[in-house]
Amino acid sequence: MALELNIIATEPMIDEKIILAILMTVSIGAVAGYLGTLMLSKRMSLVGGPLGHLTLPGITLALLYGFDVSIGAFIMLILGILVIWFFEKRTRLPIEALTAIVFTSSVAIAFLFLPSEEVELALIGNISQITASTAFISMAFSVLAFLIVRQIYKKMVFIAVSEDLAKSEKINVDRINLIYLLTVAVVIGLGIRIVGSLLTAAIVAIPAATSRNLSVNMKQYAYGGAIAGGLAGILGIIAYQLFSIPAGLAVIISSSALFLFSVVFKKT
Repeated sequence: MALELNIIATEPMIDEKIILAILMTVSIGAVAGYLGTLMLSKRMSLVGGPLGHLTLPGITLALLYGFDVSIGAFIMLILGILVIWFFEKRTRLPIEALTAIVFTSSVAIAFLFLPSEEVELALIGNISQITASTAFISMAFSVLAFLIVRQIYKKMVFIAVSEDLAKSEKINVDRINLIYLLTVAVVIGLGIRIVGSLLTAAIVAIPAATSRNLSVNMKQYAYGGAIAGGLAGILGIIAYQLFSIPAGLAVIISSSALFLFSVVFKKT
């Protein structure tokens, strides 16, 4: 009897993987929400969806050859972002249009080779195999992405208002746009592990929309997006643990619930 009590007393109350999942999801959700406020200001929040789909060839390669899906996602995202940036400079077509062209091509190629038994993982993510190294690397990249976005935030808002005015203020628009797009790629690549390639637009768009409803100035709006994204991560992992639903879906449903809350208590 005493032995049983001792075993029970020494068992962890919360699974280590759940703690890691919460830390990773909160960090990724927070930076995604913060970046999402900038993307929403530039009317690019839905670009996260096509960029998520752009990762499918990389995820497919990772599943076929047994390496981390985030690495495959990053490779394809960086390649895709550079192609989009190059085409934008050459054609001056809207980034949204170029993203659609590149992502539809990549999706078509990916589904030619994606194993049917891995479709769910590729589309809605899976955190069940998370490791400590994966979680801490994800958190480190999330912090780095947050710092980069904070550094270029005001310049990107200025560029969104008027590129000509930004250039007159000696802002290197092309360089800032490239940094911005590469940061978007990093955040989307991080989000793939949680929500898969299908739902990536939601992790940037919904927290930003939630924050816009509740904020009264730009600073509240920017950091409110980070808070909404991080909170959705916590609630999503709790729902995943309690109800055994896919973590990615739980995070998005939680984020949607927070948005509905913000609609009710919207600042007027």
